[in-house]
Amino acid sequence: MEGKLNALVVGVGTGGTITGIGEVLKNRIAGLEVIAVEPEASAVLSGKAPGPHKIQGIGAGFIPKVLNTGIIDRIIPVTDVDALATSRRLAREEGVLVGISSGAAAFAALEVARQLGSGTKVLAIAPDTGERYLSADVF
Repeated sequence: MEGKLNALVVGVGTGGTITGIGEVLKNRIAGLEVIAVEPEASAVLSGKAPGPHKIQGIGAGFIPKVLNTGIIDRIIPVTDVDALATSRRLAREEGVLVGISSGAAAFAALEVARQLGSGTKVLAIAPDTGERYLSADVF
């Protein structure tokens, strides 16, 4: 990727992905903003109570021990509706079949890109596939 990466956006499940990637990139890219994504209905990283949600793979309802919260600059809660809609949109408009947690990360990344403005680079991690949801009412 040419140029400076401005933001890393990652859904938080076990905390391993955001911790591993975030620690390495924060050490290599000055000013990088690491952004955690969690379900709005179970926003425990934001200090709210755990609750049921439809974004499989993130929002376990507790703060995992492996999660390095010190690298997180911002937390974006995403609704089930927005995560599902973004997964569908990626499939329909981009031909990218991702799961619901990837839809949540993409939704948050689009919001971050709008906020940061033109010329910035935002990386969203899409760790799941939409294949497992083909028999469900997702696509």
